[in-house]
Amino acid sequence: MPGHAPRVWPELMGAWAVLGRAAAAFTVTNVDAFVVLTLLFATSRSTGVPRPAQILAGQCLGFAAWVGVSVLAAAGLRLVPDQWVGLLGLLPIALGVHGLLRARHRDPTYLPATGTLSVAALTAANGVDNVTVYVLLFAALPPGSELLTLATFLVLLAGLCAAAALIGGHKKVATLVAAAGRWLIPIVFILIGGWVLARSAALVPLAGRR
Repeated sequence: MPGHAPRVWPELMGAWAVLGRAAAAFTVTNVDAFVVLTLLFATSRSTGVPRPAQILAGQCLGFAAWVGVSVLAAAGLRLVPDQWVGLLGLLPIALGVHGLLRARHRDPTYLPATGTLSVAALTAANGVDNVTVYVLLFAALPPGSELLTLATFLVLLAGLCAAAALIGGHKKVATLVAAAGRWLIPIVFILIGGWVLARSAALVPLAGRR
C-alpha cells in the first residue's frame, strides 16, 4: 500500500487538472449561449414556442456538433479553415436583421427559433467562435482524458440549461421579453453574430481581395 499511494496521487491530480481545464473552457465559451438560451426560454414562457423540450434538444444537438468538429480537428481532420466556418456568424445577424424589420412594422410574432432544428442551427452558429478553444483543449489532452472532458461538458451543459430555464422562466423576465423582445432579441442576435465574425476573422480574406 505505501508504494501504491504515490502512483494514485499523480493520477488523481491529473484528473482534477483535466476537469479544471474543461470547466474553464466551457465557462468562457458559453456566456453568449447562456444569454441566447435565457431569451429562448423566456420566449417559450410568453408565447409557448419553442417548447422547453425543443430548446433542450436543439441546444444539445448544436453543442454536440461543434464538440464533434473540434475533436476531429484536434485529430488533424480540419476540413474547413476557421475563417470560413466563422461565416456561420452571419446566421444570427440575418435573424436579427429580419427581426428588426418585422419589429419596425410592429409585427409581434417574431420568433428566433420555432423548433428543435432551428434551435440547433442557432446554437451551432452561435458556437462557431468556440471551435478554436475546443480544438486546442482536445489537442493538449493527456491520452485517455477525452471521456472525462466530454462528461464534464455534459454536466456543465445540463447546469447551463437549468440556469437559463430558471431565469428565462421567471415571470418578470418573460414579461420583459414579451414587451420588448421584438427589439431586444434581434439586437442581441446581431451583437452575437458580429462577435462571432470578429473572433473568427471570417471577413478578412474577403476584404483582402479588394
